[in-house]
Amino acid sequence: MSIYLATFGKLRYIGLARVADEDGAISSQEVAHSSRWVVLNTLRGLEMGLLGGSLSSEQEEKYRSARLGDGEQNRGPEPMLQEVEIIRYADAEDIETWYQCRSDEEQVLLRAREILLDHSLNMKLVDVEYLLDRKKLFFYFTSEQRVDFRAYVRDLAREFRTRIEMRQMGVRDEARVVEGISPCGRPCCCSYWLHQFTPICIRMVKEQKLALNPTKISGICGRLMCCMAYEHPVYSELWKDLPGPGAKIRTEQGTYVLEGVDLATEHVQIRFPSGRVVPVSIAEFSDFRDAVLRGEEWGDEPAAPHAGRGIAARSRQEHQGAERPERQEKNSARRNERYNMLKEKITLEEHLARREHQVSEETETRRRGKSQGRRETRKGPLPGEARMEGGRPSSRRRYDDNKRRKGPGRSYGRGGE
Repeated sequence: MSIYLATFGKLRYIGLARVADEDGAISSQEVAHSSRWVVLNTLRGLEMGLLGGSLSSEQEEKYRSARLGDGEQNRGPEPMLQEVEIIRYADAEDIETWYQCRSDEEQVLLRAREILLDHSLNMKLVDVEYLLDRKKLFFYFTSEQRVDFRAYVRDLAREFRTRIEMRQMGVRDEARVVEGISPCGRPCCCSYWLHQFTPICIRMVKEQKLALNPTKISGICGRLMCCMAYEHPVYSELWKDLPGPGAKIRTEQGTYVLEGVDLATEHVQIRFPSGRVVPVSIAEFSDFRDAVLRGEEWGDEPAAPHAGRGIAARSRQEHQGAERPERQEKNSARRNERYNMLKEKITLEEHLARREHQVSEETETRRRGKSQGRRETRKGPLPGEARMEGGRPSSRRRYDDNKRRKGPGRSYGRGGE
């Protein structure tokens, strides 16, 4: 007796089928030299399935111990891995019936969506599936909350004259059923070979030094792409003896930033305080950290000067002055001005008096500028204009001037004449 692997259903359930080696209606030699499409008896009913190869005892144990489907949204009472029975090989009539079911499902889905509009339920119909004998019709939908679809199921049963089964799924299962194209240009892994969704976090993306752009690391389901976990074990082994990505080593010479690792050469990329990125072997990283903390040079990269006063500070100022002379000159002028102000000792009363005199001069300058602008724009004073000390006409005088301009019989203010 051999164990063969079989897949069936739009959600790609996995079945373990027992095939007799010598006796029985179906033998292992026939399986190897005949079509792989078979008619299966599953927990859901009579279905068309695709038969794979035989499993060894280790492979069978691995499949049985794998908790397929854990962590996903409820798909129904049927488990993803189940024991199935092979009824017969699929003949031409069975294959024709299967294709006819797939063709009728398109019309059923359109009609079911029309009926859903009358019920105004907060759910999205993704796909439908007929069993081979048409005794059941499965409806797959997504929803963010629980939905009371009892009335909707009654209308569906009345319309299609069969037993209705509703299956709620998550966004990942939706991509599996739809069988879309992933950003890499190939069909989604979950739609043709992946049977288990691995939990993926943003740390996996950071450890592989990938761009943290949601449009580049997300699949058509809106979640992080499953392929992020394919190379993660190798990167985890490299990061085992290293601090996390983006870690910083703060020294008196500056800050060293750990940017990422190179999988091919097994080196870590370190950004030095000078801005240069230098590869450091992972095996030598501990020595590199101790060296930079002591202020020593590493490789051909010289140690950065200490940030402080003395010869190193003056040489840094001279270097900056050679590159940016204008900026250096302005900074020197500001420093000299502040130094002279601090050097001159004055009392608090003198300081307040100087400040008040400076503010008054600035106010007078602004007032003169505004007055000059008004004299340039206005051709002459208005009739009867009178100004007060603040430079603004009184409200009553302004009202009388407006009334004269409007003319008799056109007053819109107080006490119209």
